Amino acid sequence: MFPKKFGVISSAALAIVLILAAIPLARHLQLISQARVSAAQQPGQPPAAQATPLPPGTMVHTAKALTTALFLARQNLTNSSYMTVAEFEHAIRDANGGKATFKKDETALIPGMEQQPVVEKSRPFPKDGEVRAIYLTGTTAGSAKGIELIKRWHEAGGNAVVFDIKDSDGAISVPFEHPLARKIKNYPITNLPKFVRYVHSLEMHVIARQALFRDDNIAKNHGALAVQSRSLKQPWRENGKLVWADPSNPQVQDYNIAIAKHVAASGVDEIQFDYVRFPAEGNQADALFAFQKDPKRQRDDVIAGFLEQAYAELHPMGVLVSLDVFGVMAWQRQVDLRHTGQDIVKMAKFCDVLSPMIYPSHFFGMDNYKLPGDAPEHFISISMDRFEKITDGSGVVLRPWLQAFRWRTKTYSPQYILTQVSTSKHHHGNGFLFWNAANDYSKPLAAMPVIMSHPKEYLRTPTPDVAQNVPVTAEPGKEKAAGTGPQTRQ
Repeated sequence: MFPKKFGVISSAALAIVLILAAIPLARHLQLISQARVSAAQQPGQPPAAQATPLPPGTMVHTAKALTTALFLARQNLTNSSYMTVAEFEHAIRDANGGKATFKKDETALIPGMEQQPVVEKSRPFPKDGEVRAIYLTGTTAGSAKGIELIKRWHEAGGNAVVFDIKDSDGAISVPFEHPLARKIKNYPITNLPKFVRYVHSLEMHVIARQALFRDDNIAKNHGALAVQSRSLKQPWRENGKLVWADPSNPQVQDYNIAIAKHVAASGVDEIQFDYVRFPAEGNQADALFAFQKDPKRQRDDVIAGFLEQAYAELHPMGVLVSLDVFGVMAWQRQVDLRHTGQDIVKMAKFCDVLSPMIYPSHFFGMDNYKLPGDAPEHFISISMDRFEKITDGSGVVLRPWLQAFRWRTKTYSPQYILTQVSTSKHHHGNGFLFWNAANDYSKPLAAMPVIMSHPKEYLRTPTPDVAQNVPVTAEPGKEKAAGTGPQTRQ
């Protein structure tokens, strides 16, 4: 054994060794701490990026290369609370002390980020509540131009907007996973609940338009689901164009109902079906449809059957269901009924709102008018009177599409808009929808101050005792269908 004295000396020596070893370690830790403080306080870093707590919804981004506020705004817009890149970029600059560019390894604060997914609910709206709306393509609706146009329409007195969910080319405006959906990289409306929430913030009614059976995507990419040619044993063409899905094919119907339900769950207030019909042109004798396996079924049976199913699934979700129909269907000509399948009486049982497309310019060859576009009083009044008679007792609301374009119309002007609105109002019309494929609403915007300042002439006061777009168990009852055309759809 070692002497006790030697043990004491050894312990003292060990303590000295440990102290000497701890000095460089402490110095090393101090340097690390100083480096972190220095990095957090180095020039060029935004004050908010330092050790203070971040505001709610703020995200810290470390640049991997030279980065701009504009790039960050574009990259994160979908998941932010901002509606346009411009306003988001401005907010990012403000959050970073005015900085617009960030070098590699610099941090940037990104404000206004939201938890996803955004949840928005449909808002109850009387089915005969007066709607004053414009139509937007999906591309316009999802752009800064569309947001500005919605603001302007709201400020002018508009209280609703119609926008495309699926157009007749089959393109879908919002992310939607389905084997039949066309896959694209950039959807015009990247966050539908967020878009709906914005329109709701303006106290506006949100209407999602869905073109049903005229669908280029289905016709070209899923040929087995298209209308078939009897003679060629391949997809049928309407006047040389491959554009029609088979309205009677169960897969086509289920696909469209799935889209509508997805959109309804995103908070829109109304689903509007367009092209809810069979093709009306082309070689009809050569067109082969799935429903023809049953000799007792007719085209109007198919359309009514689809609407019955769609209404039963959509209405309990709290949305109104509306249908676009040809204006000429008011004449109930057998040739139109036979081709389109749009039996207004049957369709009216399974929707809330019927929107006849009564663009005067589209009544060519009718009632001996060489220039029907310049006779809005005649064609709007007689069309609305006829639709009122056909739908009498159904409970359906008549909310027409009016002409907001100059095609085949020499007198198109703000006064033309006023004439249409007044004529419709005095002939059973409840509100109005303006259609312009290019989304140019300069004439309606010019007419709106007159409309809003003279309500007795142009507007209709809704009755208080009406059904709303909330789940119901009572028998459904209303309608609306489709169309085609150059600048329009009839």
